[in-house]
Amino acid sequence: EVQKLNQQLEEKNGEIQQMINQPPYEKEREILRLQKSLAEREKAQATSDVLCRSLTDETHQLQRKLASTAEMCQHLAKCLEEKQRKEKGNSDDQIPTERSNQVFLLLLCFFELLDNETSLQALICNLQDENRMLKQKVAHV
Repeated sequence: EVQKLNQQLEEKNGEIQQMINQPPYEKEREILRLQKSLAEREKAQATSDVLCRSLTDETHQLQRKLASTAEMCQHLAKCLEEKQRKEKGNSDDQIPTERSNQVFLLLLCFFELLDNETSLQALICNLQDENRMLKQKVAHV
């Protein structure tokens, strides 16, 4: 990534040298074009940031809903187990307990996947911000 950015920086430096050698009217036209391009990129970046924040917020909301649903499922599984114990006795208790444990383990795995997705989204947002800042520095140079 750093090598790629260094290569892009070298290309931009070459473009700057070409612009220095151009007549003044072409320089001004190129500056206007670059300013317009920068404004478009900043607008796209702002839109991307808003979408990223929105997705992050939505992910957190879904995680909270899933957590409450998991708690409710666990509570209902316990209630069902107690009801079956009362009706049948303790001899057949292993099957419902195993099923509720499997459901609980699946929910835990799902939570872990959601946490990984959230951290990946945060990493993407950070990389996009860093990329935007580097582009601004290159444009400034």
